[in-house]
Amino acid sequence: MDDNFNEHNSGVIEQSATDEQLQRVTRDWFDAASRWEYSYHFTWLGRPIIQFPQDIVAMQEIIWQIKPRVIVETGIARGGSLIFYASMLELIGGDGIVIGVDVDIRAHNRVEIEKHPMMKRIRLIEGSSIAESIVTQVRDFIANRAPVLVVLDSNHTHDHVLAELRQYAPMVTAGSYLVVFDTVIELMPPDFFPNRPWGRGNNAMTAVREYLKESDRFEIDRTIQNKLLITVAPEGYLKCTK
Repeated sequence: MDDNFNEHNSGVIEQSATDEQLQRVTRDWFDAASRWEYSYHFTWLGRPIIQFPQDIVAMQEIIWQIKPRVIVETGIARGGSLIFYASMLELIGGDGIVIGVDVDIRAHNRVEIEKHPMMKRIRLIEGSSIAESIVTQVRDFIANRAPVLVVLDSNHTHDHVLAELRQYAPMVTAGSYLVVFDTVIELMPPDFFPNRPWGRGNNAMTAVREYLKESDRFEIDRTIQNKLLITVAPEGYLKCTK
């Protein structure tokens, strides 16, 4: 029964990806909702997570499937995603940890994260995610631990994300995922980020496309974005194949 159910769903998802009207309506809704800061409206176990619910569900599915011993996240903001990942590892059991890297962990956010019950599975590292000293600290944490799942969600400029990809992608173990958030910037209206250093032509998606020309270890798992429809990470769910 489960096999039939999954096979049916896979077929419907694949077909829906070719529905141009559905894709257009979804794109319009995403842009309209984003103008109202939609992703800022949700929390996980009390902390703002700043993600679309659909991507939260996708990450839950990946974590449950992969059962990583280490999740590395660059760009932790208010800490909700760290708490989310840690709570998933708590459900799975074992000794899994979450490593959160941010160039500026603000004092009020650090206080809330460190007093949270899930802090027991979290390691915080403050500094630029692409600084060699920071990358070395992350490598030390993940030594002799597998599987490793990496999530990139910090500075979304092309150059920064590409530098992150070159540093962190090698840490991902075969069969796991490298998830690059906010690739959707490339698909959004060109006037959407007037006060940001990123925008169309200079963002996480352009970095992913360039990196995939350099490495043959990853492939875009389009089944995830096809299923979600609403996602900040089109072309950003990368499965490690070797």
